[in-house]
Amino acid sequence: MSGEIIIRFNKASFEYGHNKPILDEADFSVRRGAKITLMGQNGAGKSTIFSLITGEAKPESGSVSIGQKLSIAIAKQVIPREELDLSVREFFQKSFKEKVYDIDPRIDIVLDAVNLKAPYEKIIRSFSGGQQARLLLASALIQNPDILLLDEPTNNLDKEGIVHLTKFLIDYKKTCIVISHDADFLNSFTHGVLYLDIFTRKVEQFSGDYFDVVKNIAAQIEKENRKNAQFEKEIIANKEKANFFAHKGGGMRMVAKRMREKAAEMEESKVDVRREDKTIRAFAIPCQENLVGEILNISSFSVIKNHKLTEKKSKIHLKKNRHLLIAGPNGIGKSTLIESLASGKAEGAKISDGIKIGYYRQDFSTLNFEDTVHESLMSAMDEKDEEKMRSVASGFLITGDIMHTKIGKLSEGQKGLVAFARLVLQKPGLLILDEPTNHINFRHLPVIASALDKYEGAMILVSHVPEFVSQVRIDEKLDLDK
Repeated sequence: MSGEIIIRFNKASFEYGHNKPILDEADFSVRRGAKITLMGQNGAGKSTIFSLITGEAKPESGSVSIGQKLSIAIAKQVIPREELDLSVREFFQKSFKEKVYDIDPRIDIVLDAVNLKAPYEKIIRSFSGGQQARLLLASALIQNPDILLLDEPTNNLDKEGIVHLTKFLIDYKKTCIVISHDADFLNSFTHGVLYLDIFTRKVEQFSGDYFDVVKNIAAQIEKENRKNAQFEKEIIANKEKANFFAHKGGGMRMVAKRMREKAAEMEESKVDVRREDKTIRAFAIPCQENLVGEILNISSFSVIKNHKLTEKKSKIHLKKNRHLLIAGPNGIGKSTLIESLASGKAEGAKISDGIKIGYYRQDFSTLNFEDTVHESLMSAMDEKDEEKMRSVASGFLITGDIMHTKIGKLSEGQKGLVAFARLVLQKPGLLILDEPTNHINFRHLPVIASALDKYEGAMILVSHVPEFVSQVRIDEKLDLDK
């Protein structure tokens, strides 16, 4: 990109709370008109970089400079809880510091851009997760910013929504930085990648797309390993020579000493091989014991079309070891259906008595945001066992300080890993999962897919990610659109 530099991080360091360093002297720049991807492990601090760009957070040392008079808008991962009871018009009005009197035509333009029909008076809470994702994007677009920041914009979007968003970003003329774990989506429009290394807390800048970055990092690791192997070979040779000369006595002892010093110097010269993002350990979700007969029966359900409820008939009978996929476009009522199933309030559906339900909600509202991670995980166990809980948690990269952090302070990706750890500790008989890939580092997805594939209880899955669904055994499919 040949445009002027409009964002510059100059040796910027940042700590989150006490003793939680996120950035260590980060140095990078973004040019006008660039479309940049921001990548890094769950909890590395990608959203914090966005906060530093918007000015919501300030660096501890160094500086973050934004071009003069440039406006910035951000589409966060989730709509704040305090905004869920606003109407569509009130929600968009909140995007501006001062009241906008002719806001309706502007709302129409951005809703059209994100391919969503939404009456002005409709309450935000009543929209599906995918529709809320589109509203978030539209709330950033209505500000017509010079710099657009998108945090996980494909979460909850169906295939049509992702295609629409991809085309929009390809045609977009202004500067855009996107956090996403969806490699195919990113590679369709990215000019470059900013990679936040969770171990060094530095930001590395790469040109090209995500696959170029993976190749680059793999080549770097191989080069460092080769270099160290060469050093190791020479160290061993010098130590062997030193031992040989030491036994000769006399002046040879000085030679032996020099050999040992040379070996020690080479030991010092070995480079720290870069550590790659860790992947969660393979895990299994144990199933409730003594499951017999029918676990769930769905004879009818409701769908939402053109903002109206329609009832449909079905013959779904889930027993142990049967997996059901619920499909359909954004806004048709998938989350509403499984929420009513999980709460036992679904008309036309019956869950057998005594069945323990493990429910993974896309908005994590089944978690108490005031609990510490430790409290949340312990509360999921029938028999409290600290050692077992910590063993399960460490497999999901939940260790040390994270244990005593409140759920509400975690990144969305970390909340997802806590939710999975709770399911393992809970041992449900019926597993209900609503978009379980949202916010999760793509490295973890094959591990999660394998665990769901092998789950032996009854399972209901909602997911818009075909690649993920293809790795999970599905026995029945309920398409709400048919």
